[in-house]
Amino acid sequence: MITGNIGQALLLSLMAGGATGIGSAIAFFAKKTNAKFLSLALGLSAGVMIYISFMELLFNSRQGLEIITGSARQGNLIAALAFFGGIFLAGLIDRFIPEAENPHGLHSVEEIGGVPNPDHTHRLKRMGMVTALAIAVHNFPEGIATFVSALDSAKVGVAVAAAVAIHNIPEGIAVSVPIYFSTGSRKKAFWYSFVSGLAEPVGALFAYLLLMPFLTPIVMECTFAVVAGIMVYISLDELLPAAHQYGHSHLAIYGLVAGMAVMALSLILLG
Repeated sequence: MITGNIGQALLLSLMAGGATGIGSAIAFFAKKTNAKFLSLALGLSAGVMIYISFMELLFNSRQGLEIITGSARQGNLIAALAFFGGIFLAGLIDRFIPEAENPHGLHSVEEIGGVPNPDHTHRLKRMGMVTALAIAVHNFPEGIATFVSALDSAKVGVAVAAAVAIHNIPEGIAVSVPIYFSTGSRKKAFWYSFVSGLAEPVGALFAYLLLMPFLTPIVMECTFAVVAGIMVYISLDELLPAAHQYGHSHLAIYGLVAGMAVMALSLILLG
């Protein structure tokens, strides 16, 4: 049974996706990349998403499936299969993104400010556009994750949306840097970056239109487990490696633990 606010879930997905525009704005107006902050923030995002995945989504899914099936073993089996199915789905989407344009490669604010090299303009523009497309594709399951999490619980949805938004800021930089260098236009760079993030509310809308007619209790519980798998994959494959790439590994781990602790405390206080 669906008890969540669908409008709120869609809005949270839109806000999370729009954070790529924040990354683009930071690239243009900040004078220096705050590597320590990004390492800490990305680690914190990973901590929030991992904790929610195991302690909220997967846990609730397993409990619900046990009640529906009347068997602890069968409920655990279905939840586990759905969880690893989510990991497989996220990995499959990531696999189809060419390595050169995969958003795991980070860019810094310092790359903005030079004069575009005419010899590389076409290549840079293509790289920026393909990067924007790659980020849009890989943001799609994040939109589904945010939407479904918000249906499960408003407080969980807000936490996931915030974590995804932080994750999207460096991706906004990754799109805007090559587009700016190839065109010399901050406006074009910003809009390419912003539009790439709109795949998240599109993913949420897809989840609403495709899944809603079939969301029986058992499908809903399986969906929570699938989303948990997607979020764990995103955290381990994207957030933590990105945090380490900024050169402050210990801060990334501190952020990871802090994210888990903050999420645990909020669930206790608000639960």
